[in-house]
Amino acid sequence: MIAFVEGTIAIAELDHLVVDVNGVGYRVFVTGTTAFQLKEGEKHRLFTYHHVREDAHLLYGFRTREERELFTRLNQVNGIGPKVALAILGAGTPDQLIFAIRAEDVNYLTKLPGIGKKTAQRLILDLKEKLDDLAGLLQVAPLADHQALAKATAPKGLGVELHEALRSLGYTEKEAHEAVRSLADEITEGAPLESLIKLALKQMMRQ
Repeated sequence: MIAFVEGTIAIAELDHLVVDVNGVGYRVFVTGTTAFQLKEGEKHRLFTYHHVREDAHLLYGFRTREERELFTRLNQVNGIGPKVALAILGAGTPDQLIFAIRAEDVNYLTKLPGIGKKTAQRLILDLKEKLDDLAGLLQVAPLADHQALAKATAPKGLGVELHEALRSLGYTEKEAHEAVRSLADEITEGAPLESLIKLALKQMMRQ
């Protein structure tokens, strides 16, 4: 198994990179975000997942080992192959995905590429209680907190949207999680997301 490749980015395309390792070009499939971040001519190390098929050997590359491990676990879920797993990772951040799985947020998961309701439910069933090690490395809140949050926020999708908005503004996963939990009573059907964001920011400024 090829655990990583380190070399110069020779070619950067939307869905893959060609990494020049001592004169040998390795084609590595990556998320669009990774392809955008890594520039041609720069030297980088990519942690890789080596996928073997009857007709091809394919490499999938990631900036961190944690991202590769999450990809590996997604790929092991029935109905999710490496292409879908890569698309899922490219649609958000690892902590957002873990948050949604733990909060049992089917609405969020079905918005991801290639994920229908049944597959979303399978993701939750298969992975919800198997992400503790990655959650710790990514500083994601404990599973018990996510379970409490899932019960406290209705609809779940709005709570996750508020969480994502706060994360995009630069707040840590823990800060965003605590803000959503503190606004559980305000997160109701039809509540404007913009108003919830303002309320959350006011609360965090007071703290």
